[in-house]
Amino acid sequence: QVQLVESGGGLVQADTSLTLSCVASGRTWGRYLMAWFRQAPGKEREFVASINWSNAYQVYADTVKGRFTISADSAKNTVYLQMTSLKPEDTAVYYCAASISSSSRHKWDYNYWGQGTQVTVSS
Repeated sequence: QVQLVESGGGLVQADTSLTLSCVASGRTWGRYLMAWFRQAPGKEREFVASINWSNAYQVYADTVKGRFTISADSAKNTVYLQMTSLKPEDTAVYYCAASISSSSRHKWDYNYWGQGTQVTVSS
């Protein structure tokens, strides 16, 4: 079992930065693929970025590539999402997720989810 707790969301202006954190706990932690998804009102939950815990391989959605960076700190069991040049269309609830897959952009491949943290970007 894996437990995920996100933090760091808030209300920010466009073209500013924000960093989200996801603290993970549970057994066999190092075997999981970690990712961030987001869901805006009335829209499907979408993939943002993922990182393989064992080799740090990262994958990004085209909409955030070059602006967002995912990273992991194994000593703190924490995954981060550094978001820069934020846009109003980045407004959503951001979720941390864990998967036993080696790489996936699909929400149905993720076994564990956090409760989400709201990010609101004003223009």
